[in-house]
Amino acid sequence: MITRELKLKPSKKLEAALSSWLWNLTSVYNFAIRKIELNAKDKIYFSSFTFANLLSNHSDKLEIPSHTLQATLLVAYNAWKRCFKKQSRKPRLKGIRNKLRSIPFPDPIPMSRFKNGGINLPGLGRVKYFKQDLPKGKIKQGRIVKKASGWYLQLTIDTKHTFKVYDTQKKVGIDTGFKHLAILSDGTRYENQRNFIKGQERLAQAQRGNRKKLSARLHERIANRRKDYNHKVSKEIVQNYKEIYITNDNLKGQAKLFGKSVGDAGISQLRNFTIYKSENHNRKCVLVDSYHTTMTCSVCWSLTGPTGLSELAVRSWECSVCGTVHDRDINSALVILKIGAGTAHEVTHVAA
Repeated sequence: MITRELKLKPSKKLEAALSSWLWNLTSVYNFAIRKIELNAKDKIYFSSFTFANLLSNHSDKLEIPSHTLQATLLVAYNAWKRCFKKQSRKPRLKGIRNKLRSIPFPDPIPMSRFKNGGINLPGLGRVKYFKQDLPKGKIKQGRIVKKASGWYLQLTIDTKHTFKVYDTQKKVGIDTGFKHLAILSDGTRYENQRNFIKGQERLAQAQRGNRKKLSARLHERIANRRKDYNHKVSKEIVQNYKEIYITNDNLKGQAKLFGKSVGDAGISQLRNFTIYKSENHNRKCVLVDSYHTTMTCSVCWSLTGPTGLSELAVRSWECSVCGTVHDRDINSALVILKIGAGTAHEVTHVAA
């Protein structure tokens, strides 16, 4: 399954209709959240089928397709289901600070509805969009999303995104960081673009001026640039290496120490992109425990390297046992490669 976004070109009338739908669906979502919460106190529970049909006679009153209402109810139902299973927190009601921003269309969308730069959607009619080539495959469902930059139609397509990969047997270890987003065991380095750091001055100006729409647009632009760069880096890595071993750092713990630098780098996003692209192209991708990888010598495996916050500034060091001079990041990547390949410690997760 892959997701593709089409940017819509709604007329003023259609935009008003979409805003009205979001307003009504917010009420439907909040009704569902409260109903499950109150009924659970009395030990009254619903099946997903029963709950999805609670508002089966309200479609005409709200002028919203019944399947869209059902999908919104199921979103609330599944949110509570995850909460009851201790998989997520208690779902919050939607409001000014926590807006509902999507309209689901859960039914398959045939390609016959796409004609001349427009698509026919239930209850909305013809909606124009900026032309874009779509991969071949069955469109399982759609969702209209409101972002700071406009309205988008997200399509879930039953296919795989593939690209050309090289016939190679090369293996690589990857150490992630903040100055360089990724350091490979063969010496290749990918710079950290620091999109948020570069854009925070302009963002601060917009926030001080209480320009909420501009602030939201700047946040979206920063996220888009980070996502685009991580897609390019992960694609290049998957193209060039048969086996990929990535450090599995504790990013939540790092965020407590280093703050916004962790989120700005998008390390978790890069790892996820690399894993799913590896799966689609029959590459092996392994997440490796990063414990002691910085202080371990990749030649003799002695624990003689720098460690702790006080020695973060040490970027190169000499092993006191074998005398090898190491670049801190490349040495870590080499240790990760050897651990992942099974020559030392046990790996923690395998994808592919």
